[in-house]
Amino acid sequence: MTTESAFVAALRGLATDPAARGLLDDAAVLEIGGTNLVLSHDMIVEGVHFLADDPPGDVAWKLVAVNLSDLAAKGARPLGVLLGFSLAGEDEWDRAFVDGLRLALAAFDLALLGGDTVSVPKGAPRMLGLTAIGTAERAPSRAGARPGDQLWLSGSIGDAGAGLRILKGESGPPELVERYRQPRPRVELGIALAPLVSAMMDVSDGLLVDASRIADASALALKIELGDVPLSAAFMEMLGEDRGARMFATTAGDDYELLFAADKGRAPELLALAEGIGIPLSRVGRFDPGSGIRLFDGGQEVQLPKRLGYEHFS
Repeated sequence: MTTESAFVAALRGLATDPAARGLLDDAAVLEIGGTNLVLSHDMIVEGVHFLADDPPGDVAWKLVAVNLSDLAAKGARPLGVLLGFSLAGEDEWDRAFVDGLRLALAAFDLALLGGDTVSVPKGAPRMLGLTAIGTAERAPSRAGARPGDQLWLSGSIGDAGAGLRILKGESGPPELVERYRQPRPRVELGIALAPLVSAMMDVSDGLLVDASRIADASALALKIELGDVPLSAAFMEMLGEDRGARMFATTAGDDYELLFAADKGRAPELLALAEGIGIPLSRVGRFDPGSGIRLFDGGQEVQLPKRLGYEHFS
């Protein structure tokens, strides 16, 4: 049981409550008195999700943002969070983290409701967790896509992966580093999209692997067109927009954009919504009967990369 997917599969026999959604979704959805209570828990680990020399305030922001992104994918309005924090005996780092957490909570109008602290051995990597709680009128799952639905993506992807490459020594625009260290969860967009979509999740591990999760959960085949994948001007300045650059963008992860399926007749409504909120939406694929994911570039089918995205111990 060495991979993330194998371990989660082993847990599914324990997660029998309907609220768990078979551990196939971004969050649990618990119906209480006619209200959908949405709960998500994500952890970030030094050396995996953030670098040891990343500013502590940015680490706090990222911890909040990645959890709120899961709520956004369920169309949930955030209420509050519970914090799990590892104390490493470094007061200056801890104080800077608290300052960053204060800014993140204020930015998203969140309450800190409690949590837990533990000590870790000196030199051990920091491990931080957050449970985010919200409510949703409708919480779309990953499993609702239908044949003929279009696959849509918010914003642009690949920026965070490019930002990580800059932090590891490559040159590139500083705004890409910000996309890696301070992702912006699409909370308001997710709330607006929830009544209109068939399925929705956020892009955390890479567009290709996350899109395949919607297809698998919906028992459908999926075609993605590389040429339709939205890239930012900063990304193209650094890496270009050829097939190699687009392959990198679709597998890099850490973007925290929204990925969703919607009936093709919804397109005008979706584009108008995006214009009103100020976040672009792009059609990048289509669902059909069958199974598996196929990738095209300029209408020509291309081989899928060996690695579709990030998976722990893959």
